[in-house]
Formats: sequence, structure tokens, C-alpha cells
Amino acid sequence: MFGKEKTQPKAAPMAPVSKIETIIGPNAHFRGDIQSDGGVRIDGIFEGSVDITGNLVIGEGAKIIADIRANNISISGAVKGNVNGNRVEILESGRVWGDLMIKSLLLNEGAYLRGQTTMQGDIEPPMIEPPRPRSAAEPASAKIVDVAPKPQTDARA
Repeated sequence: MFGKEKTQPKAAPMAPVSKIETIIGPNAHFRGDIQSDGGVRIDGIFEGSVDITGNLVIGEGAKIIADIRANNISISGAVKGNVNGNRVEILESGRVWGDLMIKSLLLNEGAYLRGQTTMQGDIEPPMIEPPRPRSAAEPASAKIVDVAPKPQTDARA
């Protein structure tokens, strides 16, 4: 209060976010190859291939016929082609016809995906052991044995 400075907790360092450097507008129609080290946003029509090391945003009105390779991919428009990325998010209005090769996938309700999905990674499936067959030494069921001595009755009476 008096003379002491309040210290604020340090925020965890965030991964660098790829800034959008290239935009294909909604009235544009491009054919060819896109290669970039930065982020790209496509709102128009594009045919060809996309190979970027940054992030890719496909807008709601976009129509893409291309094979796509990018770091993180957000799809709100239509894509026809194979998609290869670290993280792929298909939003409510997103539609994809093609195979996905990814590490992480997020499908929002209403999203459309027609194709095969392959998730890369080193995650091993859990080992599930089949039931062991019983050996001859193991009893099939437990028996209850009464070990209390029975009272003797005299039969001579």
C-alpha cells in the first residue's frame, strides 16, 4: 500500500501468431501456386496449390480447388482437395471434400467433411489384453465346504 509496488503475475509465453500477410479478396479469382512463410487469408476463388509455413484462413465465401499444406488452417468456405496441416478447424459454414492429414482436428456443429482423416503423432493405442484361458490347475468354480463336525445321534435308543 505505502511504497510497495504491486507485482502482477507473469503471463505464460504464447506461441508466435502468424500475421496475415496475404489476402485474396472476395471478388478475386486466382489460378496457380501460393507459397508463403507468413499467414494467408482467402475470401475469393482459388485453383492450384497452397504451401505455406504460416496459418491459413479460408473465409465463408471462398471456393478453393487445391491441395493445401499449412500450419494451422481455419475453414469457413468450400475446399475441394487434400489438406495437410498441424491443426485444422472446420467451422459451421465450412465444407471439405478431400482427405485430411493432421495432428489436431476441430469440427464445429454443421461442418461438412467428406474424405478420410489421418492423424499423425506418436500416440500408441492402449494395450488391451484378451482374457486368459483357464488352466487345468485353476478351479472352475468355488465350492463351499462345511468343516463343522456333525452332532452324533445315538441310534440305539
